[in-house]
Amino acid sequence: MVEKVSILSSAGTVSRARLHRLANALINKGIEVHIWAPGKSSDAPSGAIFHKTINGKSKIHRVIRDLALPFFATGDAILTISPDIVPMSYLAAKVKRMKLITDINEDYLKLLKDRSWAKGLIGNIAKTVAWSANQIAAKSDLLVVADTQVPPFKAKRRLVIKNLPDSSMIPDGGELDKTPRAIYIGDIRKTRGLYSMLRLAELAPKWEFDLIGPIASEDANYVSQWIKNSPASSRVKFHGGLAPNKSWQFAKGAWVGLTLLEPTPAFIEAVPSKLYEYSFAGLAVISSPLPRCVDLINQSGGGAIVQSDEAAASILNSWAQNQDALLNMRRKSKIWATQTLNPDAHYLHFSEEVAKL
Repeated sequence: MVEKVSILSSAGTVSRARLHRLANALINKGIEVHIWAPGKSSDAPSGAIFHKTINGKSKIHRVIRDLALPFFATGDAILTISPDIVPMSYLAAKVKRMKLITDINEDYLKLLKDRSWAKGLIGNIAKTVAWSANQIAAKSDLLVVADTQVPPFKAKRRLVIKNLPDSSMIPDGGELDKTPRAIYIGDIRKTRGLYSMLRLAELAPKWEFDLIGPIASEDANYVSQWIKNSPASSRVKFHGGLAPNKSWQFAKGAWVGLTLLEPTPAFIEAVPSKLYEYSFAGLAVISSPLPRCVDLINQSGGGAIVQSDEAAASILNSWAQNQDALLNMRRKSKIWATQTLNPDAHYLHFSEEVAKL
């Protein structure tokens, strides 16, 4: 019986939404949760015990965390959130006689194809780490994956826990702000729709935009130049990476949630977690035409699929003039999420599987 879990994250900070969802599920089950991750204690899930680690985004900082954190873990089980910490966590779990729970949030090998830095020697090392993480994850006491298409597919014990909204973190969108406002919550980079969102701001002059999340280093210069040169820059606010409960405060009064991911190898089969979350908050959704996003929005009737930035701007501009269609979509979005997703049961299933290891 597992009563105490140490959550380890080397690459992502303690403010990661996936970490919060899984930690909250365990805490709600009465399991004691300790977290070892970079970041601030104020960004940790409420009820968890946060342990300060070596912060820093450099590769040397990550390597130190990869090697050291698993041996600081205490309790009955280790839950890994970052792929690069999996190999040493497997060893530490054996030495310390703890259960190993490995969480695989994305298809990391496909994700590396999206990263400009993942080439040459560095790219080969990253691919080796991702491959090794998958091999070891399959041997863990419990493998947790974020969706059906995420490998490894053969494992000792495999559990699909999708990134459904945590009801404790998502407020209702409520009444619309007087000024039309769109939000995006997540990593901010080109492949996740950064360039499209900035172009959209220029094409929809009545709208304001709140972009919440860390900006990828390779796109930081582009953002800096855009802010300096674009006439729309005063209507776009970059808020940086925030803990989920702080990020989702921006949903209050927002009209629309944006999910404009590019059809990269990692995203073509995926459902962005924010699509579920926007709907749960009662926002209308504007999405790029990823196949599963198309299916879900067709089911809910709570948003629009757009093939171009110009098409997205046309929709926003029409909603700014006439809110009826928008309000109808928001209503359908909320109803669909409430009646279909059932996130509380979803996360209870996860915590029960952990507890009985």
